[in-house]
Amino acid sequence: MAASSAVSLLDIRLRRFGVGISNHELHLRKWRRRLLWFDGYPARRLSCSAVLAPIRRSGGCEKSEERRFDQKTSAHGAGIKTSSSAMPFASPKSRFVSKQEKFYPRCTPRLTGPQSRDTPPKRDTGIANEKDWGIDLLNENVNESGSNEDGSTWFRESGQDLGENGYRCRWTRMGGRSNDGSSEWTETWWEKSDWTGYKELGVEKSGKNAEGDSWWETWQEVLHQDEWSNLARIERSAQKQAKSGTENAGWYEKWWEKYDAKGWTEKGAHKYGRLNEQSWWEKWGEHYDGRGSVLKWTDKWAETELGTKWGDKWEEKFFGGIGSRQGETWHVSPNSDRWSRTWGEEHFGNGKVHKYGKSTTGESWDIVVDEETYYEAEPHYGWADVVGDSTQLLSIQPRDRPPGVYPNLEFGPSPPPEPDQPQ
Repeated sequence: MAASSAVSLLDIRLRRFGVGISNHELHLRKWRRRLLWFDGYPARRLSCSAVLAPIRRSGGCEKSEERRFDQKTSAHGAGIKTSSSAMPFASPKSRFVSKQEKFYPRCTPRLTGPQSRDTPPKRDTGIANEKDWGIDLLNENVNESGSNEDGSTWFRESGQDLGENGYRCRWTRMGGRSNDGSSEWTETWWEKSDWTGYKELGVEKSGKNAEGDSWWETWQEVLHQDEWSNLARIERSAQKQAKSGTENAGWYEKWWEKYDAKGWTEKGAHKYGRLNEQSWWEKWGEHYDGRGSVLKWTDKWAETELGTKWGDKWEEKFFGGIGSRQGETWHVSPNSDRWSRTWGEEHFGNGKVHKYGKSTTGESWDIVVDEETYYEAEPHYGWADVVGDSTQLLSIQPRDRPPGVYPNLEFGPSPPPEPDQPQ
């Protein structure tokens, strides 16, 4: 009786919420023209820093190898505003798309290769919705391959893996390769489920082009029951990286979002980039407790191989109209001369704000002003939004459970946190 109630606990909670189970910027104009290769950072991103560790196996139904480019600089550096470009690398039109796919890209009859996906990911695009991926798993086991008129080859395969506790992973893998091997790509789609109510939808893709540019990207969306609150939770994450084949340049990003049915929300991102002698980093986080308390923070820094370093960071905490903001902008020259300016605000909730600050050049201020307090007590994208955008995840059907067989609801130890920076 108790076990049966535990099995349906997640279903009941989801139905209750309407879910069916079936001011400082660094203007570095000196570097702007040299950084056209990279997309621009947002002027100010607001958001907590717990990294979304994978709950289950990631990278499809098999344990995947993490692909990260070498980082040759120290852990100092910062996000900077750069000019925006459409793509991080030039990616020519695929050299291995058949004539039929060129004229009828949506028509993919049997024994026709999958449409080429030799395009690297774009920077600063966050976590895509599931509909943007177009995940369409095949219902039967497939193992086919072929070649196109230009000599390029392709493959497509699908299947399912079964495990204990009702575990099932349905997957589809596809890829292609140009005739000379200079361009290739692979992409894997999967969905996972078990008898505890766990569901997962995911994508992993990688590739390279004729210019030598390479990339890797993974995306996941998970529904599970939180082991502490017993509430339904949806978590989304994405990792992206790309490396130039013509210069010492590359970038890496990790994004995560977590939501539960009572309004608790956490979002964040870690980013790293390099262009020849310059490197930069950015981290930001947002945390909403669902009861009106909010924490947001951002930390950006950068450095050059000559020893110049600079950065900017801030943090805000609010609850019930009362809270604080504080931050710092700093710069270090190659001969280790340091300049910094710190500032802060105290909001008392009565229309009065205490503002204070100082710098290493002797400037300072300490005043109380009449000023309205504004902050976002709730995320602009929350539980209801993520439920509405996760219809494919929620529609995943688990394996039929035989009568008298109940899922193992014991929770194991939490997985260790993942490193902040690429190794």
